[in-house]
Amino acid sequence: MSHNSITNESETFEIGETTVHRLGFGAMRLCGDDIGAPDDEAAAREVVRHAVDCGVDFIDTADSYGPAVSERLIGEAIGDRDDVVVATKAGLLRNDSGDWITHGDPDYIRNQVLTSLDRLQTDTIDLYQFHRPDDDTPFEDSIAAFAELKDDGLVDEVGVSNVSAELLDRAREQVEIATVQNRYNLNDRGSREVLEICADDGIGFIPWAPIDGDDLAAHGDLLDDIAAEYDATRRQIALAWLLERADVMLPIPGTSDLEHLESNVAASRLSLSDAEIQRLTDAAE
Repeated sequence: MSHNSITNESETFEIGETTVHRLGFGAMRLCGDDIGAPDDEAAAREVVRHAVDCGVDFIDTADSYGPAVSERLIGEAIGDRDDVVVATKAGLLRNDSGDWITHGDPDYIRNQVLTSLDRLQTDTIDLYQFHRPDDDTPFEDSIAAFAELKDDGLVDEVGVSNVSAELLDRAREQVEIATVQNRYNLNDRGSREVLEICADDGIGFIPWAPIDGDDLAAHGDLLDDIAAEYDATRRQIALAWLLERADVMLPIPGTSDLEHLESNVAASRLSLSDAEIQRLTDAAE
């Protein structure tokens, strides 16, 4: 693929007062296979810059990716650009064994926002998300910390991740929620109820693992059948279906490879027929 020919043609969505294309970029894979330090940091920064060159203006990351690596690479690659929304998350720790440990203590969150601001080279985080509820910390206490950061001007918008419909309602009682980030893809519809709430109320829905390989394999024959009609890949068809699933859907496929990046962005050009969308929708209902 030419590194100059791919443009993000997805429709747009407003996060707060900022309009972004609905096909974004998930920056976890910048860290490499082990979600640690990449083998080639210069190449990782080039992927970020090229995503922006392709018209991707919504980038999602977290302080735990690395940890502290993905945010730094994004900051070094693009700095604080007015035309790109960078979302990050706090509320998960990673130890030396690579375990993901919930940590929603308000003091910890207030500290982490300062380190994220520094790594992202910005004065205000565009979208700050609570990464995962912590059983050891009252949910309302964690959300209150995010609300305070917004009141203090350190955060423009607040989002939540890995929440049930009931937890989403509780979060919205304390602060306006701009986005929800839950696992959702062609085969995993476990967050269907949350997606419906987001669609009804105009809240952005960010599906993580939008094109997980195992989930794609579960419907491989169907995907291959439709992909053959468009000279496309399974991943592109799955992304195109997500973009058609709801006007609030904000897929963030991630990669550390330039060609994979362009292939993902090219999915925004596909226009599936109503019948094809329905076949895919019915596949895991």
